[in-house]
Amino acid sequence: MKRIVSALTLLLSLTAASQNQVAIFAGPQASTANYSILNQKQDTKMKYGFNAGVAMKVPFDGFLYFAPAAYYSMKGYDVTYNLYNSLPDINATDNSTRFHSFEIAALLQFDLSPKPNHIFIKAGPSLDFMLSAKEKFNLISGGSVSRTMKFGPGEYGRYSANLLAQLGYETANGFLIFAQFTHSPANLSNRDGGPSIKHKVFGLSVGKYFNNKKIVIDTRNRE
Repeated sequence: MKRIVSALTLLLSLTAASQNQVAIFAGPQASTANYSILNQKQDTKMKYGFNAGVAMKVPFDGFLYFAPAAYYSMKGYDVTYNLYNSLPDINATDNSTRFHSFEIAALLQFDLSPKPNHIFIKAGPSLDFMLSAKEKFNLISGGSVSRTMKFGPGEYGRYSANLLAQLGYETANGFLIFAQFTHSPANLSNRDGGPSIKHKVFGLSVGKYFNNKKIVIDTRNRE
C-alpha cells in the first residue's frame, strides 16, 4: 500500500509544471493468459474486470510526450487442463483465477495531429504488483478447492513485467478514449517445472484531463 501511495503522490506532485496534464481514467477489460504445461498449450477463457487510475501527459519533443500512469487492474483467467501439474494441484482439472493488481506504466505518447481533437498512440513497459488473488479448481476425484493464491518462491509470482500498447482519441475539452492491449512476457509461475502463465489483457477506457491547458503561440506580425 505504501508503494501505491508513493506512486500516486509522485504523479500528482509533477503537475506543478504548467504544461503537464493529469487525467483520471477507467473502463472495462477482458483478460486471459498464454498458458502451457511442458510446452503444450492449455485451453483458456476470458475473465472480465476493469481498470481505473491516473495518467499524465508531459511534453517531451514536438508531438512526442512522456505519459506515465498508475492504476488498479482486475484480471484473471480460466484454464482447463489436458496435462496435470503441481501448480495449482496435481489433481486439478481446471482453474479459475482472479487477480487484484496495481500497475505502474512508463509510456511514450505520440499525437498524430497538432489539432486539439486528435488520435494518439502510446506504448511502453509497466510493472505489475499483485495485491491479492484467489483461485478455484475442481479435482479429478471430485469436489473443488477455493483458496487465496500464495505468492513467493515455488508459488505464484507477486511481481510481473508487461508491454502495453494504446490507440486513442483526445478532444479539445480534455476527454479521451482509448483501447489498450497488455502482454506479459514474464511467467507468473515461480515453481520449478511448473506451468508457463503469461497474462494478456484487452481494455477500453474513457477519461478526462483535469488541467487541459493548451499553449497558444501568437504568430501575428507585430508593428
